[in-house]
Amino acid sequence: MPKILEIYGLEGYKICPVQAHEGGRNLVYTCGKDGVEDKVIRISFLDDRSRQDLLGEVEYIRYLFQHGASVSDVVNSQRGRLLEEIVYNDHSFFVVLFKKAKGMKLAENHYQYREGVPITENYYNCGKVLGKMHQLAKGYTPSHRRYSFFDKYNAAYIDNLIPDSLSLLKEKILELLQTLKGLDMSQESYGMVHFDYSDGNYMIDFDSGQITVFDFDNSCFCWYMFDLANIWTHGVGWIQFEKDAGKRQAFMKDYFETVLNGYRSEAEINISMLEKLPLFINVVVMENIIDAFEVMRNSGEELECGEELSYLIKCLEDDIPYKGFFNEIYSVEEPFEYEERTI
Repeated sequence: MPKILEIYGLEGYKICPVQAHEGGRNLVYTCGKDGVEDKVIRISFLDDRSRQDLLGEVEYIRYLFQHGASVSDVVNSQRGRLLEEIVYNDHSFFVVLFKKAKGMKLAENHYQYREGVPITENYYNCGKVLGKMHQLAKGYTPSHRRYSFFDKYNAAYIDNLIPDSLSLLKEKILELLQTLKGLDMSQESYGMVHFDYSDGNYMIDFDSGQITVFDFDNSCFCWYMFDLANIWTHGVGWIQFEKDAGKRQAFMKDYFETVLNGYRSEAEINISMLEKLPLFINVVVMENIIDAFEVMRNSGEELECGEELSYLIKCLEDDIPYKGFFNEIYSVEEPFEYEERTI
């Protein structure tokens, strides 16, 4: 850490570790000093990101920030670099310093929004900020290109990661990937996306409602619809304890329409792509499943299907749309859980 403080001129800052979430791939620290804007140190230590991937990420964040997107900017090191590499015991650690986003997460505020302001403002702003990022992505030409969706999500990777005992799941994932290969990949539909866009990865200024986005660690070239579908899947939390499936469906329609109104204030989206929302919700479910297996692999844990993972697998295997949210599989007593299965 002293080396990092020296490289970034952070002497005299109070450094505090941030508790990692399950499956976190980085070490993160906040840096505070009286009279100076707070910052965040991120140290990448796993080998699942190449130097080019990391440069592609931070260069894209800087591009978004410079062109008016509401994102947490990267801070140059004392040597003028967006990314620093430190070698210790023959292992490379990649370090990035960010400005700390203003405000707090919804979860940190117990999901209470701004006093006297309807939560629909946040739905709209969530879509608007994403629309701005996607519109900028359409004109982005990278110096260091991040990986594309199929570079990671392909038959060889799936076969290696998913155990053979889940043969039906493998089959369904491969069918899904084959369907995606037939979709439009023009600049209007496909470009750099956040790939983990949700209220867990943006701060809200509770004075103004302004959203500031961070954590582009999973960003890649993909369909813009993936980010929108991911917003849909996170919206279910607002209504997940409603017993009436019809009311859940009506809420989600209104919720997503508000998100889209915000999105369309900054970017156009083809109706034919919007009609593929159920398909991309399945892609989000697939990504969640793959991430769960990656976490188990990276931690050395024994492979097992807990109730949440079993639920996601059930949705894909049985072709249950909308993450099962309107299906009889869904239980308000145990949301998004299903009986554990043996691998």
